[in-house]
Amino acid sequence: MISGSHIGLIAGLVYFLVLKLWAWTGWLKLSPQKVAAVSAVLVGVFYSGLAGFSVPTQRSVIMLIIAMAAIIVQRNNRPLNTLAVALFGVLIFDPLAILAVGFWLSFLAVLLIVYAVSGRMSPIGYFWGIVKLNWFTSVGLSPLLLFFFQQVSVIAPFANMVAVPVISFFVVPLALLAVIVMFISVTLADKLFYLVDFVLQGLWWLLAYMAELPIATVNHALPSYWALFFSVPGVLLLLAPVGIPVRWLSIVMFLPLAFTEAKKPETGAIKMTLLDVGQGLSAVVQTSNHLMVYDTGVKFSEQSDSGQNVVLPFLRSQGEVKIDKLIISHGDNDHIGGADSIMRGMVTEQVLTSVPQQLKDYAPSECMAGQSWQWDEVDFTILSPHQGFASENDKSCVLQIQAKNLKVLLTGDIEAATESWLVETYGAALKAEVILAPHHGSKTSSTPGFLQAIKPKYVLIPAGYRNQFGHPHKEVLANYSHINAKWMTSADSGAITVNVQDNDLIVRGMRDTESKYWNVK
Repeated sequence: MISGSHIGLIAGLVYFLVLKLWAWTGWLKLSPQKVAAVSAVLVGVFYSGLAGFSVPTQRSVIMLIIAMAAIIVQRNNRPLNTLAVALFGVLIFDPLAILAVGFWLSFLAVLLIVYAVSGRMSPIGYFWGIVKLNWFTSVGLSPLLLFFFQQVSVIAPFANMVAVPVISFFVVPLALLAVIVMFISVTLADKLFYLVDFVLQGLWWLLAYMAELPIATVNHALPSYWALFFSVPGVLLLLAPVGIPVRWLSIVMFLPLAFTEAKKPETGAIKMTLLDVGQGLSAVVQTSNHLMVYDTGVKFSEQSDSGQNVVLPFLRSQGEVKIDKLIISHGDNDHIGGADSIMRGMVTEQVLTSVPQQLKDYAPSECMAGQSWQWDEVDFTILSPHQGFASENDKSCVLQIQAKNLKVLLTGDIEAATESWLVETYGAALKAEVILAPHHGSKTSSTPGFLQAIKPKYVLIPAGYRNQFGHPHKEVLANYSHINAKWMTSADSGAITVNVQDNDLIVRGMRDTESKYWNVK
């Protein structure tokens, strides 16, 4: 990835080389400084184009243009003015950049560096300068990192001290040199690329090892706006020059961040959240002291899955540090795909699944009809699978949850055969206020007899936006309407939460509760 610092490094190198070469030629009708400045800007713009003009590169290019323009017109400029103009330029180019997390982190990181190094009279060496800058940005951005990601990396400053010099002063220059050498000697360029690859492989191994350390990250619940209100001036006070009095008060101003706690359900109650994982399924059930995750969404590649991208961030935002039970309904990718990431990222006490052979590394238990447990006066019962089922979908773990004022049925991908068996076996006991639509609303499921036995008030459909399967099917939606059930899809509503407040069933989609004025319905 090309960062803003790389653009500054390359532009600075070009400026220095052009300045010396132009002065050496002796052709001084044009100022060497002006020619070098124009050359640096052209190379900087071209180089940032390789990164697709991301927010950090936009910021760097605009700041580079301002700095070089000051050289051309022979005027001094102040760092804060340059940063402000860069911010204005980025928003002119892309007004919606203000909605991106990277926008805030990128500009605030530079602002912190400017603030932390201004007004200091004692000179520092290169090494201690790198250490201090890492310290300033890591501590200064920690409140925002907690707010956006619910975690702060403890190991990042140490990783940056290794990675930044290696990438900036070795990998990037050598890779660019190899590109140039390709036009002269492919064999020599191949050797250079091999050397770059060797260094990157070693660096990746080191960074991966550091990321797996137990103390690598600190996870915490989503902080409140009040906690941020106090922590921001706390950052400024902590990073102020040594002569500023009562800097120790900054620690006190950080305390609201540490004591933020997510609200838990009362004893006998639950909070269920159907997460928006696209064309897949993942639901989180919380009681007053326990946590269960039902399915984990889809795996897109070796580097990306719903467990890492959606489920874990949600659990951290809720202040959860342990999963008491992970249920994988069956072995389809859209249900089991994120399991590995979740179990690597958070302590998981027990795994229950209909496909234990696919999760044998985690010592799972096989789910079977009749299994039950109780948490905080909430009853959980496995209703299916039964040994007679043959298809993968019909073997899905079907879970019934009985809370104080709410009954929920989680059905996985069961189809008509299992639905018929459930009605014959349990009859009226299947009745529930909320049900997760079987098989994402496929026409092979949600049969009229099954729905009549359950008589749900709400049907929650885990389906991706414009998915290739056409879920939910029109016939199925008609079946829901015939029993007067209100249906909601994760594609339209985002994450859907279910709980009971003052004896009233509350079912809300995130796109309703968190909607902004610019959202168009």
